[in-house]
Amino acid sequence: MDKIAVLIPCYNEALTIHKVVSDFRRVLPEAVVYVYDNNSTDGTAEIAEKAGAVVRYEHQQGKGNVIRRMFAEVDAQCYVMADGDDTYPADCAGELVDKVLTGGADMVVGDRLSSTYFSENKRPFHNLGNTMVRKAINVLFKNDIKDIMTGYRAFSYRFVKTFPVLSKGFEIETEMSIHAVDKNLHIQNVVIDYRDRPEGSKSKLNTYSDGFKVLLTIKRLFRTYRPGAFFGLFALVLLLLALAFLIPVLIEYRKTGLVERFPTLIVCGFTIIGALQSFFSGQILKTIYQKNRQDFEMDLYRVMDDYKAKMEKQEASLKTTDP
Repeated sequence: MDKIAVLIPCYNEALTIHKVVSDFRRVLPEAVVYVYDNNSTDGTAEIAEKAGAVVRYEHQQGKGNVIRRMFAEVDAQCYVMADGDDTYPADCAGELVDKVLTGGADMVVGDRLSSTYFSENKRPFHNLGNTMVRKAINVLFKNDIKDIMTGYRAFSYRFVKTFPVLSKGFEIETEMSIHAVDKNLHIQNVVIDYRDRPEGSKSKLNTYSDGFKVLLTIKRLFRTYRPGAFFGLFALVLLLLALAFLIPVLIEYRKTGLVERFPTLIVCGFTIIGALQSFFSGQILKTIYQKNRQDFEMDLYRVMDDYKAKMEKQEASLKTTDP
């Protein structure tokens, strides 16, 4: 098991990957730097290997797929994740690592938005999107993560080994943030400087299509992690619609003793039934969700037992090899 593993997912980053690997090896000399190449065609893997990284491959396209393989294959006491585009300063890595190894944090977020991101980033829609996503998640999930979509983070062993990677692309960062909040894991923020990509380096992130995927991910995770609120909101909307059309019918009936708009009355009745179904579906799913939370807590105990066993085995192996 590594003490610190630096995980760098890469797709066509030949221009910057040598500097990124070299910077992390300089700042964290005790770390193992892993570069996972995602079908690059510009020689990224070869350059990373020459810079001293351990190079591995993920052939399913997408950042989420790469991180899924990273988390499955690498065992470490602390993980640092960064992009290969040289937009995140390696000099901040020591502070992120300290908060995991000595501060007990499960996820440390490299917060770009509180420093230089809005001035350095030349894509205005990215700025707007980051702000909207941060506010939406902080309201829906009641947390205070400063930068939801940053690619610069540090993780504990128990976070990595209990995080179910479902997203395939760039929406993976949003999924990580919501998972940590929902599972009551210890989150800390570290303000970092951000610099835009150097000239000639192109972003793989599509502002509109990937932004839409992020919004769909928020919706999906809100439905999964907050089913009572999600389906309760649908129930409330249906109920209000039904009442808006039903009340005039009832007023008319009280005045005349007649119901002249039977179709409206019937539709309102079915709409109220739909609202009740939505409400009770949310309550049932909420109960299932609570059971899943209990199961997750037991999984945490099992993961930590596995972690302790690996550490003890490693210490015993070191003692036997010492002269």
